[in-house]
Amino acid sequence: MENEQNTNEAAAPSAQAADAQEQPAIDLILASGSPRRKQLLEDAGVAFAVRVSDVDEALDADLLADPPEAAKKLAERKAGAVVQEVLSEDYLGVAAVLGADTMVVLDGEIFGKPASLSDAKRMLRRLSGRTHEVLTAVSVWMVAAPEAEKISVGFRTFVDRAAVTFRDLTDEEITAYLKLGESFDKAGAYAIQGAGANFVDRVEGAMDTVIGLPVGRLREDFPDLMAPVA
Repeated sequence: MENEQNTNEAAAPSAQAADAQEQPAIDLILASGSPRRKQLLEDAGVAFAVRVSDVDEALDADLLADPPEAAKKLAERKAGAVVQEVLSEDYLGVAAVLGADTMVVLDGEIFGKPASLSDAKRMLRRLSGRTHEVLTAVSVWMVAAPEAEKISVGFRTFVDRAAVTFRDLTDEEITAYLKLGESFDKAGAYAIQGAGANFVDRVEGAMDTVIGLPVGRLREDFPDLMAPVA
């Protein structure tokens, strides 16, 4: 699903440098409280603010049956909620709001954040010795508000994918890992950037996609947003 809006006129070749200097600064906003996503952006060297808005993450049966669309929908809800908050505060300027959602998928089933210790154990047993897919959807909303009564909003949403293969896990390994406590706010009940890395045999795709924010893809698709701070 993509929806992009661009109201800028094409610049004449002789005026490109001058026009570039006149472009307003973009306020980058991460619509997520995830410390992992925050760390990925910090490591990329970009300037950003964090704003989190509670949204309904419930999914109907149609979306549960279509994990990529489900991830995109949740990313859009998160970003869209922050956009509404920003506009309600009479914001003036140009902002980019990033919403993201990460899902672990095995045999068509979405493995979200475990609801309990037994749920986390069930997930890890299912993932043991198998290859699962990690989907991270990112929704980028551009907000241009040069004047109070002149506002334009456009967004684009994409999904980045990676395949993660677990080695065979013993019940003792799963029990010891769960005692660490890093499972409970992670899709699939594991953290690849933490002790959960010990379960992984191989990763096909970008590691930042598995962690929760495909910074490499964002740099390719949105270079103006991801330019490091000088």
